Amino acid sequence: MTIAAPVVPSRLSFNTLPLAIALFCLLWSFAFVAGKVGVTYCPPLILLAARFSLAGILILGFTGLRGGWSLSRRDVVAFAVIGIANNALYLGLGYTGLKTVSAGLGGLIVSTNPVFTAIFAALFLGEALTWRKVAGLLLGVAGVAMIVWHRVGAGTDSADGIVFTLASLASIVTGTILFKVLAPKGSLWVGNGVQNLAAGIVLIPFAAAFSSVSDIVPNWQLLGAFAYLVLLGSILSYVLWFYLLKVCGATAASAYHFLMPPLGMLFAWMVLGEHVAAWDLLGIIPVALGIYLVTRSSVSSIKA
Repeated sequence: MTIAAPVVPSRLSFNTLPLAIALFCLLWSFAFVAGKVGVTYCPPLILLAARFSLAGILILGFTGLRGGWSLSRRDVVAFAVIGIANNALYLGLGYTGLKTVSAGLGGLIVSTNPVFTAIFAALFLGEALTWRKVAGLLLGVAGVAMIVWHRVGAGTDSADGIVFTLASLASIVTGTILFKVLAPKGSLWVGNGVQNLAAGIVLIPFAAAFSSVSDIVPNWQLLGAFAYLVLLGSILSYVLWFYLLKVCGATAASAYHFLMPPLGMLFAWMVLGEHVAAWDLLGIIPVALGIYLVTRSSVSSIKA
């Protein structure tokens, strides 16, 4: 029996899927901590403009040396548009929010991405909303809402920062849908370079207008965070993210964002010393169950 799927992976890609998922979740979750460290010592827009520009130059420069450019003009434009949504807007707004919210809460809010992605994927992409996906998504949202409600009630996070983070959420949902709608072809590696460079170019004038270089505090923490964000955040994480989008579909791939709250809180506690309450840990239970329900239906659809 053959069941239609967004993209039917080869045997090799299916065997490497669990590793890709685990690595993506670890890298993406820790990026919230690295981002929090970065914006502590550098204005968010300057940090991101430098991050995206350098990542784009490294990727496209390496590609140029190897002679591996394989994108049409249409694909370049598509990747640039996706980069503005998925990089410039998503992280520009998110990092501005990180100035006044914790890394744990920032990860929590963005992890609700699967709910909105599932709705818009059903409306515009024809991806089915099975009862398992609906139940899983609702459980995931309930768990995230429990933790957000507790943290906001404690008064430790700014309302303005939460608004910026919600706008960041809207941007990554838009970027996810755009990737599936525009369906750019060619190398994801090269496409990621175009996305980063486009995001850097877009952010440079905003960074110049609203930030000051004199506010940068050079130190090893900033250097380490910047290196992580460029090499592992902007380069490797996004290649893995778009690989998962192609293999799993928008709804199922986005469901892995439900892993970000527990991982993000763990890393924030380990590195930044952010407090993790018992209520936070209780909220992880419905989140984990939601992941199981959403991703189980996706794995079943890949099997013949």
